[in-house]
Amino acid sequence: MKIDAKGMHYRELNERIHDAVLKGIEEIDIVNVLGQRYIGTGIGQKITINIYGTPGSDLGAFMDGPRINVYGSCQDVIGNTMNDGEIVIHKDAGNVLGLSMRAGKMFIKGSVGYRTGIHMKAYKDKCPVIVIGGKAGDFLGEYMAGGRLVVLGIFGRKKDPVAGRFIATGMHGGAIYIRGDINRTHVANDVCIEEICEEDLPILRKDIEEFCKHFEIGDIDSILSGPFIKLVPKSLRPYGKMYAY
Repeated sequence: MKIDAKGMHYRELNERIHDAVLKGIEEIDIVNVLGQRYIGTGIGQKITINIYGTPGSDLGAFMDGPRINVYGSCQDVIGNTMNDGEIVIHKDAGNVLGLSMRAGKMFIKGSVGYRTGIHMKAYKDKCPVIVIGGKAGDFLGEYMAGGRLVVLGIFGRKKDPVAGRFIATGMHGGAIYIRGDINRTHVANDVCIEEICEEDLPILRKDIEEFCKHFEIGDIDSILSGPFIKLVPKSLRPYGKMYAY
């Protein structure tokens, strides 16, 4: 099924998408997308949505199963409280990516803005994953409670650092893998900076293989051989002493 979103209000576009889902459509191509919000929000069915253009904020919010391919860049708050599924972005993404993301995967070929992975969490066998091919802005992994962030730094502007300032502020769960050099004074004091170990390699390889497959990149071993560091929290309750109870 194909939808031409040129000049279409986001409410009408989302009504048409949800109507197609109810009819059992398995794949939707949406062309001429320009800032329409909430695409894929709240959908629980296994459906593929291919977006050509630039979707607006809250793409894939609360979604629980779809696969969304974006052949362009995205705005902010992508994957807000996402519960399952996959979002693949072929260019850049904005701020607050993966807010409170609970499961599923996101792959971004380019760079992302600030507060990526804020409040990400994991529960039992559910582990959200975000892999970024480019670079990340300030507050990466802020208040992160679980899941995995991988920043590869192989794309993006040369003048930008792989990750910005205030990295992992308030982090109390999960792991952040960063390829390349960072300014260690920009990492929160309550976070450990470690070299990756043998146990990390299969995890990274799987994530990088999926990333390379989505974007038709063949140099997996070269990417994996790059210098990586791993960030993990020193405490599961970094602010516990601030409260009386």
